[in-house]
Amino acid sequence: MKTYTYKTKRYDNFYDLSEALGADGVFIPRTISDTDLKELGVAVVEAEEPIANIRARKIVELKRQRDSKEVEPIEYNGHLYDYDSQARDRISAAIIWLDAQGDGAKISWTTADNEDAAVTAHDLRMIIACAAARNNKLHTAYRTAKEQVEAAQSKAEIDTISIKK
Repeated sequence: MKTYTYKTKRYDNFYDLSEALGADGVFIPRTISDTDLKELGVAVVEAEEPIANIRARKIVELKRQRDSKEVEPIEYNGHLYDYDSQARDRISAAIIWLDAQGDGAKISWTTADNEDAAVTAHDLRMIIACAAARNNKLHTAYRTAKEQVEAAQSKAEIDTISIKK
């Protein structure tokens, strides 16, 4: 992150600097080099990004990691089952249909690893239960990582934090 000083006034972004120079009749292109800015009387300082910004960005990254892992396939009974939103809708519909068929009813299900498996309503409920257990671990790991980010005092420290499940 750069800061600029022109005529004793500090500018935290390039746009504000260009407006100030423009008021003095000097147009500067967005591609101007730091050397050329110095020739115009602008001091350019490479400033460290505020730790609050680094923390906020890392927390968003951790949420994305958590959310991405929540929809990964679920392992159950030797197979992988899709668990994105469309798969969850299909699982719910199949449970209703199987329940209506009575005890022991089965349906052929194409797994995430592209095999066919005969499943019961109980099996499908267990897939959901496995997902719930995984999601609980992910959310717990996310909260732990978020606390570590909030306590971290440097970018280097923040960069080492990740969701561990």
